[in-house]
Amino acid sequence: MKKTVIITGASGNMGQAVVKKFLSGNYNVVGTIIPNDPVPMEIINDSFEKVIVDLMSEDDSKRFVESVISKNGGINAAVLTVGGFAMNKIADTTTSDILKQYKLNFETAYNIARPVFVQMMKQGYGRIFLVGSRPGLDVSRHGKGMAAYSLAKSLIFRLAELMNAEAKDQNVVTSVIVPSTIDTPQNRKAMPDANFDSWVKPEDIANSIYYYCTDEAAALREPVIKLYNKA
Repeated sequence: MKKTVIITGASGNMGQAVVKKFLSGNYNVVGTIIPNDPVPMEIINDSFEKVIVDLMSEDDSKRFVESVISKNGGINAAVLTVGGFAMNKIADTTTSDILKQYKLNFETAYNIARPVFVQMMKQGYGRIFLVGSRPGLDVSRHGKGMAAYSLAKSLIFRLAELMNAEAKDQNVVTSVIVPSTIDTPQNRKAMPDANFDSWVKPEDIANSIYYYCTDEAAALREPVIKLYNKA
């Protein structure tokens, strides 16, 4: 039976790279997109299913995961790429700003990660990949001027720790991907004078995630995967 992976934010730069990588590995790939997603996806493959899901809805997310399980019999991996960024110092950061970043960066991950984790514990195997950030990993060094974003992303690491604690001695592992600046058209436009060679490419992130799902990486239990390239 073919393996199955869920990829949230499938139309994003990282999401599309991960979709293509897992399709090349002969996975059934189920990718989520938002309603009226403005980003075109030109991936045509019988093993790829694109599903509209409101990731901020716990019920909608749970129904989605249940439908994937019902159709495919289980879930081998989940790569949760959805998130967002905001700049603001503490003086300019309101509670509503924090809540917005919490919903965008944490709830969208948790609403999928929780039912996926429950299924993986039942089936006895699986890999979950969350997307963290340098500001979330080390707030004091990298989070200055990004209060709401840093606080929200920091919870991603705590979630992974809790899930790995509950899955101790099980073949269910949650890892946090921590990229430096990702080489995307949007980032190049925003930072035209930067050294693009020092950034990490979406394809390199996808390759690393895929490797952690292979038999060769079965013994690895690394909770934080830093993909900084030369940055």
